[in-house]
Amino acid sequence: MLLTAQTLLTGRELLRPGWIEVSGPTVHALGAGAPPWTADRALNTVVPGFVDTHVHGGGGSDFSAATLADTAAAVDLHRRHGTTTMIASLVSAGPAELLHQVEVLAGQVRDGQIAGIHLEGPWLAVERCGAHDPVLLRDPDPAELDTVLDAGGGTIRMVTLAPERTGGVAAIERIVAAGAVAAVGHTEATYEQTREAIAAGATVGTHLFNAMRPIHHREPGPVVALLEDRRVTVELIADGVHVDAALYRHVTRAAGPDRLSLITDAMAAAGMSDGRYQIGRMDVEVADGVANLARTSTIAGSTATMDRVFRFAVARGGLPRDDALLAAVRQSSVNPARALGLPSPELAVGARADLVALDADLAVADVLHAGAWVPR
Repeated sequence: MLLTAQTLLTGRELLRPGWIEVSGPTVHALGAGAPPWTADRALNTVVPGFVDTHVHGGGGSDFSAATLADTAAAVDLHRRHGTTTMIASLVSAGPAELLHQVEVLAGQVRDGQIAGIHLEGPWLAVERCGAHDPVLLRDPDPAELDTVLDAGGGTIRMVTLAPERTGGVAAIERIVAAGAVAAVGHTEATYEQTREAIAAGATVGTHLFNAMRPIHHREPGPVVALLEDRRVTVELIADGVHVDAALYRHVTRAAGPDRLSLITDAMAAAGMSDGRYQIGRMDVEVADGVANLARTSTIAGSTATMDRVFRFAVARGGLPRDDALLAAVRQSSVNPARALGLPSPELAVGARADLVALDADLAVADVLHAGAWVPR
């Protein structure tokens, strides 16, 4: 199958026009200029498939339910919006429930439904619990941590924790030794405590600014410590709700081209209408597309999909159009994959044929996953 694009972004370069040949599930060839023969389909803008490394659900379903039907519904919704690689994020749960969720999702990773598991908690700060049930938050017990990591069998890609909790730094070392990524988030950590966490091996900042101690001129806190260390990739929920566009532009400049990952932090209401939902066992009310814990003003994840995040980055990044496109591709595909050790989503010979075709307004027109068109 030969595809042409008025603009083809590979993850490294911008080709205008460009073409890409797909053979089975892989990219066979690609290039700039006129295609070698008549194309099977002419497209407007083509980008690598989006990689969402922090998403709790969508399409009315929550990964915490740990059923094949719920996973399939969430994956289907996000894939139709361009996410071809997804990490299933779990909210805080009790020991037995957490172990069950990991065991079920680990099987789904091995079956190829999802690319890995992200444990967002339960080792978080009560002061910064966000949409996590504070009753379930606890210090990282070495025995529990080992049991959960063993149950994952290598499928747990990332663990978010508050390093200031008792045993937090030792837990980071344990997570990294097990081959997973340790992330700092939902934290009241000081600047120095965050630096200690990074020295122990933490390499991701979970949804920067949200659910963490804010910057103060006499106590910079975790935001500054995470931003200034070149070993750390920082997440941003660029849905137009969680973070102001000015902060997105600031982080883009501060982190550089390779250290910012855009995420959705989507919950079950993504792709759905306003109403009542759950994230874990917490009740959520969605109004005008904004999710809050029931009867509070606390944001409870997002209702975004990665195409919306991508458009926000291009429109609000303050860069010339082509520079904004190149930056958004890295932030929504290349950087998150690299941060979690996933296969590169860059469009290159021999790579899996995952791509998103966008129209002139950057809305999703078609999605190709492993060489097959995703039903719209």
